[in-house]
Amino acid sequence: MGKFPEADAMIAKISICRRCKTRNKKGVPKCRNCGSVFLRPKRKDIRAKK
Repeated sequence: MGKFPEADAMIAKISICRRCKTRNKKGVPKCRNCGSVFLRPKRKDIRAKK
């Protein structure tokens, strides 16, 4: 996790659409942009650039 617990709490409330990569609220049944039901939770870890 990151340095700031406030930021970590906000990241935990986000889902990402697998089709159009739109950010959605946690717990919604489908994407607000494209209507897809294929949602994933936002990654919590910080990945280094190659």
